Amino acid sequence: MKATKPSCTASQNLALGVSVILFAIISCVPVRAQQKRPINLDDLARMRDVRDPQCSPEGKQVAYVVSTIDVKGDKHSSHIWMVGTDGSSDRQITESEESEGSPQWSPDGKYLAFTSGRPGETKGSQVWLLNRDGGEAMQLTNVTKGHLQSYEWSPDSKRLALVIEDPNPQQPEQEEENGKPQPPKPVVITRYHFREDVVGYLLADQHTHIYLFDIATKKMERLTTDDSHDESGPVWSPDGTRIAFLSNHDPHPDRDPIPQVFIAIAQAGSSEMQITHYADRGTRGRLAWSPDGKWVAFLLEDEKKWGAYGTSRLAVVPSDGSAESTILTDKLDRSVSAPYFSADGKSIVVDEEDDRSEYPISINIADQSVQRLLQPPIVIGSFSHSNGCLVGLTGGDYEATEVYSWDDGTLRQLTHQNDALFSQLQMAKTEDVNYKSPDGTEVHGLLTYPLGYTEGTKVPLLLRIHGGPNGQDAHSFSFERQIFAASGYAVLNVNYRGSSGRGQKFQRAIFADWGHYEVEDLKAGINHVISMGVADPDRIGVGGWSYGCILTDYMIASDPTLKAATCGAGTGFTVALYGVDEYIIQYDNEIGPPWEPKAWETYQKISYPFLHADRIKTPTIYFSGDKDANVPMIGNMEMYQALQSLGIPTELIVYPNEFHGIQRPSFQRDRYERYLAWYAKYIKNAPAQ
Repeated sequence: MKATKPSCTASQNLALGVSVILFAIISCVPVRAQQKRPINLDDLARMRDVRDPQCSPEGKQVAYVVSTIDVKGDKHSSHIWMVGTDGSSDRQITESEESEGSPQWSPDGKYLAFTSGRPGETKGSQVWLLNRDGGEAMQLTNVTKGHLQSYEWSPDSKRLALVIEDPNPQQPEQEEENGKPQPPKPVVITRYHFREDVVGYLLADQHTHIYLFDIATKKMERLTTDDSHDESGPVWSPDGTRIAFLSNHDPHPDRDPIPQVFIAIAQAGSSEMQITHYADRGTRGRLAWSPDGKWVAFLLEDEKKWGAYGTSRLAVVPSDGSAESTILTDKLDRSVSAPYFSADGKSIVVDEEDDRSEYPISINIADQSVQRLLQPPIVIGSFSHSNGCLVGLTGGDYEATEVYSWDDGTLRQLTHQNDALFSQLQMAKTEDVNYKSPDGTEVHGLLTYPLGYTEGTKVPLLLRIHGGPNGQDAHSFSFERQIFAASGYAVLNVNYRGSSGRGQKFQRAIFADWGHYEVEDLKAGINHVISMGVADPDRIGVGGWSYGCILTDYMIASDPTLKAATCGAGTGFTVALYGVDEYIIQYDNEIGPPWEPKAWETYQKISYPFLHADRIKTPTIYFSGDKDANVPMIGNMEMYQALQSLGIPTELIVYPNEFHGIQRPSFQRDRYERYLAWYAKYIKNAPAQ
């Protein structure tokens, strides 16, 4: 191992007494680097989540958010940090009992704003200001009705654009009357799409609107007079005279999710002007103005039929509405995100999702040519830029995500929140795997070897399946891979058909045909690792969350040789989720309503694991959050009951007050403990066949 440098010099030693000299000689012996160790579950609480870097206007500093786990309080806590763009003076600048987030610099450089629910003049999330000259943070906004969702500085630093959700019109504003709690009112639901995870019930007369907030007077006024539609994503024009934003003015916005780009004069009571006009395709993500204010860049989605497998394309439109928009990445066949214009306005930089990587590319507006700015394998995003400062978040298979600056293809690490911990950890090797599915389709994935793996030995294999399906396993740090590898397992992650990063045809292959090509791709992946001489065919387990759990059920229903499974937030009899989860648009447009004969056949087909549960022999443990509206726990309850009825070893773990993503730190740890115990019981400790 690499030795450290002595911390004292010979000349210093000569000036000391004999006994001190002897001590100094001993102290100056080079100390060997710390012996590295396997990762363990305690490290889950030691890791720091770094996110949301923001360059200061003069380009000399970067504000960012660090989230840590408070083990005693059993909660996550996030605060604002600041580091110089040369990597110096990295320090925490906010601290309170409540978390802080969403840092944004005022364009004049005088203030750093952030949001927090810390005690102040009013309850709830508000915008706070830190003066760069020093002093305590002061509360800026005073939103008393509704919920503050986001904010944006005006270019002259005199105003904010606030996105505020209306208060719940069906619940009393005053929780108590004469010292007694008021009884809740019935919830009246009239919308087609009426439920979302975390948000809860969606009400017909509750919307989000954009408000203009004056910094000096603290006066807040509505940007437009539109009461009937949601408004989101405001971005000021470079001269501060206009605001671009997203809104869906379709007569049936729930049934046709097609937000368009609108422009409004940046003054209260303005009339909005629609500048994109797609009848069957919506826009999403953050908008971007050209430096001269003549163009707005946006992301264009696929039509709603393909919503679950969509490819986001970059497009531009004249900001005066004088012409139709132009799609710039139609030939790219990859999803892009996070656009921003170059300083000269001749090109647009976006983040491209491509085959286990995400990296920035530059699109020439004139000829639509593409230039890759960083080389794969890499996963980088959350870009911020200002006056020579260009930063993003990246890490790797063996490195935690941190803030990096980059220029001319060179990355330089600015933050080191996880360096001390990761310097202690011995990481398992991860490599690309590519193979052919039975029909000849090329499939790509990642294989992580057990820690200390000896070539030629056969080891237990865990197939861990990502959710989505429109997502991918990529070259970023995965605690899950490493904790399983440290426990003696090889881990296979497969980007099966339906995954992103491989183009439109690859994504759409599973349309209304769930559990077919994905299962072929997953089984072929297992066989490939067996053929490599790595996986022991008699010791293979499977697991996943969300769509990964849905596919886990397919795998155990079609392959009785799998020894153990863990399954979080999946479905059982899929038709039972119709109207219960948040995917009504997908059900009606991809499969069809269940009263249509052809659709009913499809519902039965994609419910194969439940309707053929008698073919399952694999011990399976199920996990659900009891408030999950994304994939409600009814699906896992059905599968759990089926396996109970059949006498197959099974458990159902319910996490109270949790949604689709399990957030409570003790529950996150509990889940890993149960994963490891279940796999150990039925794979490692199972009697030989």
